[in-house]
Amino acid sequence: MTKPKITVISLGGTISMVKGTTGVTPGLNADDLIAAAPGIDEIAILTAESRPPVGSSDLSLPEIFSVAQRVVELAASGDADGVVITQGTDTLEETSFLMDLLLDPPIPVVMMGAMRHPLSTSPDGAGNLANAVRLAADPRVGKRFSDLGVMVVMLDQAWAAVDVAKANSHRIDAFTAPETGPVAVFVEDRCRLVSFPDRAWKRAVQRFDFLNQVKVEALTTKPVAIAPMSLGEAGGSLAAMAKDDDMFGYHGMVISALGGGHVPARVVPALVALLARMPVVISGRMGSGYLLQKTYEVPGSEIDLVARGFSYAGRLPPIKARLLLALMLASDIPRAEIETLWLDLN
Repeated sequence: MTKPKITVISLGGTISMVKGTTGVTPGLNADDLIAAAPGIDEIAILTAESRPPVGSSDLSLPEIFSVAQRVVELAASGDADGVVITQGTDTLEETSFLMDLLLDPPIPVVMMGAMRHPLSTSPDGAGNLANAVRLAADPRVGKRFSDLGVMVVMLDQAWAAVDVAKANSHRIDAFTAPETGPVAVFVEDRCRLVSFPDRAWKRAVQRFDFLNQVKVEALTTKPVAIAPMSLGEAGGSLAAMAKDDDMFGYHGMVISALGGGHVPARVVPALVALLARMPVVISGRMGSGYLLQKTYEVPGSEIDLVARGFSYAGRLPPIKARLLLALMLASDIPRAEIETLWLDLN
């Protein structure tokens, strides 16, 4: 049987670290990572592509957009039957969802990283890479990729990009999907699909064809802010932004809300002032669960905010709702259509 062709694209991160002066610093490329994973060439015919290695906290939306374009090129040319992207874990839950928003290719796309750098005790990068290649090369995954979307592999599990979350700052088992669990697990040299994600959100956004509609420069010039809500929040920064001629340079706002989608009543006037000037989306700070729509009717509750015209992000956590809003703004989608899409996600 002919082995599938898998392209490994490296972006940097913990998996790419080499010894620095006092710590570690990005330095390994895709060829190095492949060479460090014994037996990986038995799974697939591998091609390595490397971008300048950086920590994932320094990745940008335009950079990930460029990687998505490269995936489309590889799929269209037939040069790859699947793509594995290696990067740091700081933003892996965001970049994977951004890729899922942008892509609908006919080949699997798997993203992964490492929690332990190569110079540490029991580094996990090589095993994660081998499993990511194994997942991308699996013929069952190839047949069902449109049902799975972009996936993230860490520590013998794979999750759908829309559901995955980094839930710990340092442990090797840092990644999870609190609402759904994994879509695949790895046993010995086998990949086992165990569930399929709800892709209704993807069907809702496909009409915008972001990869072709987004003006790449606008991903930088039309940024979206996130404002966290917490006990005693006074809303001073939101009020100041609403009064600023340039709104501090932001073009949209995601509110990381309390509970089922609530904000302190004292913050509502500032949010209303902001809503008059930019799209404002309410998302849940917990990172799991759907927001409420029609239970509480006190000031600052979901009934109050929906009635005032605020959009609700459904089950998308703030960092992922921000990416979707950023793509819509960078595509010059009319505000009425932006608000309609959020309704479709609830």
